[in-house]
Amino acid sequence: MATPSSPFAFLGDLFNRVGERLQPPPWVVHEIQHRAVLFLNHVLQQEPEAQQRLIRQQGNVVRFQWRFITMQLVATPAGLLDLAPEGATADLTLTVMQDSPIDLVRSGLRGDKPEVQIVGDVQLAAEVNWLVDHVRWDVEDDLARLIGDVPAHAIGNGARRVVGALRQFVGDRAGRAAASSGRE
Repeated sequence: MATPSSPFAFLGDLFNRVGERLQPPPWVVHEIQHRAVLFLNHVLQQEPEAQQRLIRQQGNVVRFQWRFITMQLVATPAGLLDLAPEGATADLTLTVMQDSPIDLVRSGLRGDKPEVQIVGDVQLAAEVNWLVDHVRWDVEDDLARLIGDVPAHAIGNGARRVVGALRQFVGDRAGRAAASSGRE
């Protein structure tokens, strides 16, 4: 009996084909990267220790790569991030090795870090790892500024329950898949 194929495999293949053929214009890429930097700086400003660590790395350029997506960031003297100038040489290159966006989302929901190839400055890599491990966006605090503390807390609790259920669902499916592949 043939094993049915996963719809996730189809979605991953579709993402590959669309991503290879449809490239956004450079101005759209720049604008999205600029918005990402603004968001990252907003999150960094909530963590003074993170800013102090970035001040020590000022001027260093980190290049992030995943498939056809690339972004270069430079640490500023204020302990924040900015887009690196065009043609800047990266001190550190971080390449996400998982090709499938579905697998990337699954591992994120399980709370796992993706497999990353690290090339370059070891000290800078350690600082980036610290930032990834310790800096979190306080969504509830930002939401409270817009709608108040009580509604923000209620939405935060609901979101935590949904994320917990998704993690459990993904973990259960991964466990069943591992168990079934072990029997064959």
